[in-house]
Amino acid sequence: MLETILTPVAPAPNGHYSPAVVANGFVFVAGQLPFTLTKEVPAGIEAQAALVLKNLRAILEASGSRMDLVVSVQIFVSDLSDWPSVNEAFRQAFGAHKPARTVVPCGELRHGARIEANAVAVQNPAKDTNR
Repeated sequence: MLETILTPVAPAPNGHYSPAVVANGFVFVAGQLPFTLTKEVPAGIEAQAALVLKNLRAILEASGSRMDLVVSVQIFVSDLSDWPSVNEAFRQAFGAHKPARTVVPCGELRHGARIEANAVAVQNPAKDTNR
């Protein structure tokens, strides 16, 4: 059974996709651009990376997962010179937890974003499955 995850504390999708889908105990989070709830993109890579991670955390929590249960992250950056700032933001967000990760320098992203990230996490085994 598949469960679609939507939360009012992360931006709603702009297209035909779900922010996340839960399947077989895993949470698959769609690519997150650095959008505020009003679909604005802040200036600067530090603010953008922090917002991507905030939205990722909100979606994971809505799914019954959390950052320390992330298995894999894929990060797309428009400018590889932003990498030190992005790496630091991820270090702060994940702490000692180090999920597998892929970094893809990709050129221009939509809406002037400099970063996008998607993730796969394990659903919290203690989550109430009767919701």
